[in-house]
Amino acid sequence: MSSHRPFTRSDSTAAGGDGNLRSPEPLFPFAEEVEIVGHIIDSLILPKVLDEIITLGGRFQIDDVQIGNRRNDPSYARLQVSAETPELLDQILNEIGQHGAVPVNQVDCRVVEADIDGAFPEGFYATTNQDTEIRLDGTWIPVAKQEMDCGIVVDVEAATAECVAMSDVRRGQMIVVGRAGTRVHPLERDTSSHGAFGFMASAVSSEKPKGVTVREIAGAMRRARDGQGKILVVAGPAVVHTGSREYLSHLIRHGYVNVLFAGNALATHDIEQSFFGTSLGISMQHGGGTDEGHEHHLRSINRIRRLGSISNAVRQGVLTSGIMYECVQNHVPFLLAGSIRDDGPLPDVITDTIEAQRKMRDMIEGVTFCLMIATTLHSIAVGNLLPARVKVVCADINPATVTKLTDRGSFQTIGLVTDVEPFLRILVQELNPPPAT
Repeated sequence: MSSHRPFTRSDSTAAGGDGNLRSPEPLFPFAEEVEIVGHIIDSLILPKVLDEIITLGGRFQIDDVQIGNRRNDPSYARLQVSAETPELLDQILNEIGQHGAVPVNQVDCRVVEADIDGAFPEGFYATTNQDTEIRLDGTWIPVAKQEMDCGIVVDVEAATAECVAMSDVRRGQMIVVGRAGTRVHPLERDTSSHGAFGFMASAVSSEKPKGVTVREIAGAMRRARDGQGKILVVAGPAVVHTGSREYLSHLIRHGYVNVLFAGNALATHDIEQSFFGTSLGISMQHGGGTDEGHEHHLRSINRIRRLGSISNAVRQGVLTSGIMYECVQNHVPFLLAGSIRDDGPLPDVITDTIEAQRKMRDMIEGVTFCLMIATTLHSIAVGNLLPARVKVVCADINPATVTKLTDRGSFQTIGLVTDVEPFLRILVQELNPPPAT
């Protein structure tokens, strides 16, 4: 049974009396009054809300608009949203709720006890990657561990809430059901930035001026290293294949990497280069094949497995260079997530994908900047775990990698279509410019 009341003309009086604010057509029978607060003008949130209403077949009437006078001042809008049926109105309210529009007459969220492990109750609230709050006993509570495609588990006694993956639901947990009593804080324009991170989003193009963008990326990484955040790097084996591993090693040595996510391949070929001077059997010196080079990655994996771990190989002086060596030496935590394609794999690789997800969620706590380099599937997987407030940069020779990231919800991604080697080389130069002469 819908709670929406039929709309009557006496319910709506435009606060400003400006006829231009009203929809040119009368409202539909079922209506709800909603409000939006924040940087809704310069972040284009209000136009998005109005466009969603019209696109879905509803109508609106703006009753009040208060625009902030200064750059950092929030704005406010209150409007009537109407539809021909309560079901369509529910759909519209759900969609515009993702942009921060919430009913004026709010109620507490509804929680239902999970009846089995590993599944939500029917009708559960599905989260986005944008910061969310729930209303409990009349008070708005922030949802911790924000992540898309999850549910919200509530500790009613402690008055806390956090996102929970479907696989981690346990019988007896209280799960938010329905949209009522929830509100989203959409990503707003970063008023401190005028460049690539101004809207934390960027069109994908191979022709954009990369120098300016890389300079801003370097600035964001420098600020994070100097105490204003935490940097996560997600890297694929092309970092090694293209002769770029020294650049990534340099970033690790100089504090520009706080967490590293990769797969079996990056670590294996990095170690292979350290042991044999090859990557996938190809010499990193002359670029040609080597005798029995196709065996080098297997022999590298075997040597590490005999020692028990990558860190053991470093401590025993067997592994003395490369990306993984620098991680161990500089106490940079890393997570190697496995796949069905892996040879070996290395003993450090987590082959249980659900367990890998759980550990990745723990390790991204506090991350403010993520650099994804030449790895499509791993980038998408990590993008799904990150809240929208985290700045994400994806550098890949394949523009489809960045497009897929954006299509799957990581809309804050800035994409650079480029080969790995020149990107990392220029990034290192920007972070460590030569002394002035």
